[in-house]
Amino acid sequence: MTDMSISPADEAAGWAEGLVRLHHRGPGDTVDAAMHRVARKHGIAHQILWRLRYRRPDDLMAKVYLRIQAAYEAECTRQEAKLAHQLEITRALPATPARAALIAETEALLRQAQEVSTEGGAR
Repeated sequence: MTDMSISPADEAAGWAEGLVRLHHRGPGDTVDAAMHRVARKHGIAHQILWRLRYRRPDDLMAKVYLRIQAAYEAECTRQEAKLAHQLEITRALPATPARAALIAETEALLRQAQEVSTEGGAR
């Protein structure tokens, strides 16, 4: 659910920034290259991502807003699946107090993410 005090363009810019950050490969990579990877993977025009980052529009077409939202949700779901897989691997390792704490913390995080997604709220 969107907070009415945040404009759709600002919300989409936040999602786009998260997507670009996720696809940035670290030192030696550029933000522009990461934007191109996001654009290619999710079918969002590079120009839209660029404008949301550098010249945020006052208004945003619903089609663009929904596409960026869907891309962000897909990446969140993918990251949650990766975390669940890593949790299964960690459970298979010999038990230690630190590992037990890590497992409990990860399970709580995944439960919280599941609750947010079933409520239909933004992540």
